[in-house]
Amino acid sequence: MASRHAMMFPFAAIVGQDLMKKALILNVIDPGIGGVLIKGEKGTAKSTTIRSLEQVLPKKEVVKGCPFHCDPRRPEGFCPYCAEKAAAGEKLETETVPTDVIELPLSATEDRVAGTLDLEAVLQTGKKKFEPGILAQANGNLLYVDEINLLEDYIVDMLLDSAAMGTNYVEREGVSFTHPARFVLVGSMNPEEGDLRPQLLDRFGMSVEVKGERDLAQRSEVVSRRLQFDQDPKTFTASYEEETARIRDGIANARALIKDIEVDRKIIDAAAYLSVYFGMEGHRADITMIRSARANAAYEGRRQVTKADLEAVASLVLGHRLKKKPFEKTSDYDLDDVHRCLEEI
Repeated sequence: MASRHAMMFPFAAIVGQDLMKKALILNVIDPGIGGVLIKGEKGTAKSTTIRSLEQVLPKKEVVKGCPFHCDPRRPEGFCPYCAEKAAAGEKLETETVPTDVIELPLSATEDRVAGTLDLEAVLQTGKKKFEPGILAQANGNLLYVDEINLLEDYIVDMLLDSAAMGTNYVEREGVSFTHPARFVLVGSMNPEEGDLRPQLLDRFGMSVEVKGERDLAQRSEVVSRRLQFDQDPKTFTASYEEETARIRDGIANARALIKDIEVDRKIIDAAAYLSVYFGMEGHRADITMIRSARANAAYEGRRQVTKADLEAVASLVLGHRLKKKPFEKTSDYDLDDVHRCLEEI
C-alpha cells in the first residue's frame, strides 16, 4: 500500500455506514450522478470515510506534465495546451497516477478555486497565462468540501456548475480560459450548523444522513477497530488490504461494464413513477435515479438494471428532494413506500 495511505484509516475497515459508502462508490463509478452530500452529527466518520476513499480509487492515465492532467482517452475534453499540441501532431506522453481526494478549504477565494488569468502577460505577449486553481487540481479526482454549508453560496454554485458541465470557465476583462474539470463533488456538513439552500440541495445527485451506531455490538466494534489502528496502523491497515483491493477492483470493473449496460423501458417507467409519487419537480431525480441504479448493477457485476437497483438507490436520490412542511423537518412522504410502489408497477 502506498506510503501516503499508511496513516489513513482503511475504508474497508469502517463499521456500518453502508449507505454513505454506497453513495460514494456509485459516484466514483459514474461521476455523472452528480456528487453526494453527507449530513450528520459530529463523530460519525464522515470525513474519515471520504478521505479514506482514496485508498480504493483506481489509478488513472493522464497526459504527462499537463497541469490539468487531461485524460488522453478524451481528446474532445483537452485543455488548450494539450489541444494545441495534438492539433500540431505532437505525440502526448502519458503516465499512470493515483486518483486523489482534493480538499477545498472554507477560506478559499473565488480566484483560488477557479484559477486566475494574468492580464498583464496577455497584454505584453499576446498569449494567455493561466494560474490553475483547485478546480484544475480536482479534474479527474474527487473534490471534498467539509462543512460545505458554511461555504459562500456563490462558491458552491461554481463547484456545482463545474461538476455538472465538466469544465471550468474563467473570464477577466474580456479574456477567457476554459479547462476540463470533471470530478466527483462530495460535501459534508452538520445540520445543526445550518443547511444549504433548497436550490443547491437539489443539484447534488445524492444525499445521505448518517448517525452514530446505536447497536451495541456495532458501536463496540467501532471503538475496537479504532484502538487497534491507533496502536499499530501499519499492521491494522495490512489486515484489510485484500478487502481494499476487492473494492478497488470492483469499482474498476464497474466502470468498464457500465458502458455496455442498457436500461429497459420498464425501469425508466418505474423511476418516473417514483418521482411522480414522491412529488419530484423537474426531471433531475428521474435521470439521477436511473444513472445510480445502473452504477449499482455494474458494481454488482450485472448487465441488467432491475427494480432492486432502483430500490437500493431511491432514498439516496429522493431524500433531500422531498418537499418539507413549513417550519418542519419532515415531509409529507415516507421513503419506506419505495418498495410498495415498485411492487405495484
